[in-house]
Amino acid sequence: MTSRPRERRRGNTRTPGILRGPVAAPDAQERPPVQHGAKRWGFSGLRAVSAMISLLLVVVLAVFFATPIFYIHSISIAGLKYMTKEEIFALTGVADLHIFWVVPAEVRRNILRSPTVADAQVTTGWPPNMVQVVVQEREPALVWQQSGVNTWVDVQGRVMNQREDRPDLLRIESDVNDGPLAPNVLVDLDVVTGALQLKAIAPSLTTLRYDPIKGLGYQDQRGWQTWFGTGTNMPERIRIYNAIVNNLISRGIQPSEINVMNPDAPFYAALRR
Repeated sequence: MTSRPRERRRGNTRTPGILRGPVAAPDAQERPPVQHGAKRWGFSGLRAVSAMISLLLVVVLAVFFATPIFYIHSISIAGLKYMTKEEIFALTGVADLHIFWVVPAEVRRNILRSPTVADAQVTTGWPPNMVQVVVQEREPALVWQQSGVNTWVDVQGRVMNQREDRPDLLRIESDVNDGPLAPNVLVDLDVVTGALQLKAIAPSLTTLRYDPIKGLGYQDQRGWQTWFGTGTNMPERIRIYNAIVNNLISRGIQPSEINVMNPDAPFYAALRR
């Protein structure tokens, strides 16, 4: 038997490589990142910008304060019925004032000093209407005559200057001789309410008389003076008054005065014959 000599297997003689880390090119060098489009301002650049802004502000302020257009010589007013625009403008206190110094709340307080003004709205803006005022006036309810001077009185009893002749208003002739009523004085609310109730009951009434003690009354066309006091129960007093009148007439008595200021104790005075 012949035998072949065994062939010696040759193994791979290559040794496996071990990766130790990234291999940099021998000529590679670290370079700073490039910032595209960025430019650093220097200290001198910032100073130039600040100077320009300051100059611009000075120019703007000079325009505002040196130009007459920003000083107030007239205002826009709405809502007036009895008062005049000149009167409201004088109350505002803004004549020849720069718009920067106008405080709407303060202007409103100035306008409300007038007893004729119930409320006011004040806003500010740019030329030509830098100050706009909307006024709400009080409505008169009575004409009050005292010491020969007529004044208006509203439903709250506030006294105002009489602005015009109002024949449709009930007239109160006061027996008080302490001088005319001053504006912003308050008339007793019971007097005002009582007078308006009497007017509502007897629409033909045009004039009432007021006595500090006896209250409200009028001269009856049948020849006597009546007194109803003050307060809110005038309908009851009118009923009592009419009952007394009917009783006196039926008895042939001519009164000189009938007083119902106290509905629980009315009385009358008769003429002597």
